Amino acid sequence: MADYPRYAIYYAPAPGSDLDRFGGHLLGYDAHSGDDLRFPDEITKSVPDWRDLTKEPRKYGFHATLKAPFSRSPAKSEAELLAACKAFANKPRPIPVIRPVVGAISGFVAVIPAEPSAELSRLAADCVREFDPFRALLTSEDRARRNPSQLTPIQREHLDGWGYPYVMEDFRFHMTLTGRLAAERRELVLKMLRNSFSAIGLKSLAIDRIALFRQDDVDRPFRIVSHWQLRIGDILDRSP
Repeated sequence: MADYPRYAIYYAPAPGSDLDRFGGHLLGYDAHSGDDLRFPDEITKSVPDWRDLTKEPRKYGFHATLKAPFSRSPAKSEAELLAACKAFANKPRPIPVIRPVVGAISGFVAVIPAEPSAELSRLAADCVREFDPFRALLTSEDRARRNPSQLTPIQREHLDGWGYPYVMEDFRFHMTLTGRLAAERRELVLKMLRNSFSAIGLKSLAIDRIALFRQDDVDRPFRIVSHWQLRIGDILDRSP
């Protein structure tokens, strides 16, 4: 099994922003403070088992994965990882801007880009590569948990090379709002969350920050250790 603590490099909205409050309250957890949050009344009235539907994503906090959770290499310290995150953020780079929408992906509901973004894929690939020296090698148990027989050949290559199958060409930016939903429930929840999301009026979203998350043991949620604004080299807006 994985050694703890585990770390991840995620995009997380700026604390206190409309998107941060939207996702945090839907999941019932604030990864910045570590506090539980009250679910919106209109959500729990419409979906009484909302706590159960959000159990899985709640433990990760509201985020989009850039470098998936990993145990730290024994050759590296947390201080070195924090320094690497700061250095990554200070390097000037194009800042992707997406048009965020609520959609379904692999059976769950998430905030996703309305259109593909090559710049966003490049940012994620940079994170995968640059932070990989901090990752301990997968144990055989952790590799088996990914069900490699059900992955494509390239996904198995990614799993063995980067510790996670859904990177590079298989990367899909998503900010998860629910666990997997049966098809008969998905459309109702999707409609409800699209209405909630439209209320915050977010027409574009700059993916302009990273956060280091840490999970101290298997029974605890991930929490933000620190976060950094990315240094702007150029802003590339591909939304219409």
